[in-house]
Amino acid sequence: MTHRPVGAGSSFTFTTGTATTSSAFTVQSSVLRVVAVSGAAFISVGATPSATSADYYVPSGGTETLALTKASNRVVGVTTGATTTVNVPEGTQVPFGVGDYVSLTAAGQSYYNFTHQRVISVDTSSNVSGYYQTRMVIDYNSAGIVTAFSSADASISASNKVSAYGSGSGILYFQQVQISGQA
Repeated sequence: MTHRPVGAGSSFTFTTGTATTSSAFTVQSSVLRVVAVSGAAFISVGATPSATSADYYVPSGGTETLALTKASNRVVGVTTGATTTVNVPEGTQVPFGVGDYVSLTAAGQSYYNFTHQRVISVDTSSNVSGYYQTRMVIDYNSAGIVTAFSSADASISASNKVSAYGSGSGILYFQQVQISGQA
């Protein structure tokens, strides 16, 4: 089996009997490879994970591959305010639900960028002025941005964190990968 790294890998230390959580990362692959070094850990992956002894166990020195749900779309409009409204192209739909966490990247207008913010609503109206799931509201205060959105290369993607609950103290390394070949 061959692994192709996707994006940058990361790591954090964990301690016995405590949940430690990583920084957010944009989901770019459907597979996350984790390695526990110098201690065993229980692992949880998600929007706001807090691992417990009931989660996925990785023994000290163990390597596991866990599934991720990859979702993204192009952004064609942003409305700023106390919350931020994001529009995706007509004919597509918002691939996120209420409670999911997302990150936005707008090339050339980086002041619109945000990381790991919660989706608070998706407009599913289908009346004459409806948005047919092309509009969502994000719990992100962008009221200070006064420049009109015009990025031709903007996207919004799912974001997650990794949490480890130590069954010993150690380091958890994690990297998104693509897998090819047979196991």
